[in-house]
Amino acid sequence: MAKREGGEVQPTPQTAQTTTTASGREKLSVGVFLALAFGLPWLVTLPLWLGDGLANPWFPVISIAMMMTPAIAALVAVFAIERPARPWRALGIVPLKPVGRLIAYLALAVVVPVALVFVALPIGALFGVYAMDLVNFSGFQAMLDEQLAAEGVGNLELPIPVAVLVLLQLASIPLGAFLNLIPALGEELGWRGWLLPKLLRLGTVPALLISGVIWGVWHAPLILLGYNYVDAPGWLALAMMTGMCILVGAVFAWLRIRSESVWPAALAHGAFNAAAGSYLLFAAAGEEVDTTQATILGWTGWIVPLIFVGVLLATKQFAPPKPAEVLAGRRGPQPTAASSTP
Repeated sequence: MAKREGGEVQPTPQTAQTTTTASGREKLSVGVFLALAFGLPWLVTLPLWLGDGLANPWFPVISIAMMMTPAIAALVAVFAIERPARPWRALGIVPLKPVGRLIAYLALAVVVPVALVFVALPIGALFGVYAMDLVNFSGFQAMLDEQLAAEGVGNLELPIPVAVLVLLQLASIPLGAFLNLIPALGEELGWRGWLLPKLLRLGTVPALLISGVIWGVWHAPLILLGYNYVDAPGWLALAMMTGMCILVGAVFAWLRIRSESVWPAALAHGAFNAAAGSYLLFAAAGEEVDTTQATILGWTGWIVPLIFVGVLLATKQFAPPKPAEVLAGRRGPQPTAASSTP
């Protein structure tokens, strides 16, 4: 209980003790979350490390299982340790209202990450680190030829032009975003759904940096095996992955904060994963793509996301929606006191 003295509410010893207990429980929940989120991926990927690495035929299943580990960590932290009154709200699963706002940010979740992935390619070409072929799509054609040869049908001609295949690949990205939604939610439930709101108490920029570093380093079990950065030394590959995660994670954080829901962040993650490999469609044949320099994974691909996040920060777009904005989204325009009739 609290008592009033001199016009101010003073906490009683019981209230202070309750606050201290809640604070200690929250610190414990964060510690357990990080321990599980970082420990489980190494356990899940152990077959890769003990076997053929990324060539393991079970790699797709193992990678998806790894994506589930942040969600497992968050669920343990929330339901076993923290035990808030509204656990699904703490995870960002609810609310789903106002519906109009949620739909708007879901639409942005599909468009913005895909745009950032694609704009990285001409910028890489401008800096001379990515060779593009937008006429014959020779790199993609060469990749298809290699696949046909591996199947023993190297002399088989494709029934449709390679340009049509490229268009079909691009058209499938929105569908891929939704197909990737559940695996992506496995990560986002932990990173942006549960952890980010706690880190925001440290300030917006520190929260974006810390959450991005955590997300980037979490990829270590796969990155150190050559995932995403095939020819880079492990330390450089992990550093580059972390830099990318800071910037792209900030975009996902913006969607999470402004929508007050984890679903746009999860859909954005799914869209990002669906579009990330599209650089293979436009690469020139015979040219190696150094992902430490080119694509969204490399430094040239970070330029536009950095500008975009800077604009969001400058315009205070990382602030949660104001109550008036929420009410407007739910009820529409409300009459003011001056315009109301007696």
